[in-house]
Amino acid sequence: MFKSTNPVLSRMDNSDIPMLDSAPMTVNGTIGKTIALILIALVAAAAVVYEALMGYTDKMLMVMGIAFFVSLIVGLTTCFVPKLAKFLSPVYAFAEGALLGGLSIILEAQFPGIAIQAISGTFLVFLIMLALYRARIIKATKKFTSVLMSALITILILYVVDLIGGFFNFSIPFVSGSGPMALVFSGIVVLIAALCLIMDFDFIEKGAQNLLPKDFEWYAAFGLTLTLVWLYTEILRFLAIFRGDD
Repeated sequence: MFKSTNPVLSRMDNSDIPMLDSAPMTVNGTIGKTIALILIALVAAAAVVYEALMGYTDKMLMVMGIAFFVSLIVGLTTCFVPKLAKFLSPVYAFAEGALLGGLSIILEAQFPGIAIQAISGTFLVFLIMLALYRARIIKATKKFTSVLMSALITILILYVVDLIGGFFNFSIPFVSGSGPMALVFSGIVVLIAALCLIMDFDFIEKGAQNLLPKDFEWYAAFGLTLTLVWLYTEILRFLAIFRGDD
């Protein structure tokens, strides 16, 4: 049975996958759907930025709050119910675009140019990881996956503890603070997010080789988009800490 190494896409690793009765999943098809999701996110981000530039700050903050909960609920639902990816992934992309658009414009006011730096950094990291994967310099082996999953779980635990601690006036300095330790931690998280792209590429390639049904292109595109969103967010945070410490 085909196994995915992606923590999100691994929801496909079960016997529920329907028998192929139409055109199979392809790499090009997944790329096309990923581009579509990114464009949806960009449109949503542009709309939020426009509202902010027009002076509707309160409206922007409200939209960001709604977008956060929508992206969280829709994202988790899509992770656990892959068959809905065709319908929910565009909703997820739109909500995340709105959220990141608001976050970017807020940080842009503090650190001019940070948004374009983060976008450029995300694009550059994507190309580097793709090149490393295509050249087989980095492979999604079992050991690679095991180490990366351990790192992901550790990061998740730290974020959850810091989030809950916020309600009790407690925080983990290097997680939500600033300074050298926070910068190092943020850099590590950026590296982990970048390495997750290897697992995305591996799933897409093997999914096409194993002739998964074409609808799963949406799920693969959702997984890749989710990783890119996380990578952009972490690069944005890294730059904010770095520039804030200057």
